[in-house]
Amino acid sequence: MIWANAVEGAPGVMGISLLQGGAAGLVMLIVVLVLRGALVPRSTVRDVRADRDARLADRDARIKELTAERDTWRAAYETSEAGRHLSQSQTGELLELSRTAAHLLASLPRPDREVTAGATVDSEAVASPP
Repeated sequence: MIWANAVEGAPGVMGISLLQGGAAGLVMLIVVLVLRGALVPRSTVRDVRADRDARLADRDARIKELTAERDTWRAAYETSEAGRHLSQSQTGELLELSRTAAHLLASLPRPDREVTAGATVDSEAVASPP
């Protein structure tokens, strides 16, 4: 066997046993993993997970706040739009009434003489048709 030959130091076989090389290799592997950051203590993992969970909870709370704010702004916009449509329809009606009044005033006969504030008005006089 190789193990026995290595331990006894048989010719042609390396002088290090597999057990010693395996242990040294395992220690080197662990050291490399620790130095590269692939192997970390459990407490560090717990701290990282707790921090991540806290950030996720904060993010979820912020999303809820923003959703509520968005809904408030949407409701305000819809109310504003309803008011704007009502205002536009009332303005349209008022413009139509003003046009009607302008046509009515334009169609009235014009007096032949000018009436002043102190003048007497003849109630029997009838204006001539245009």
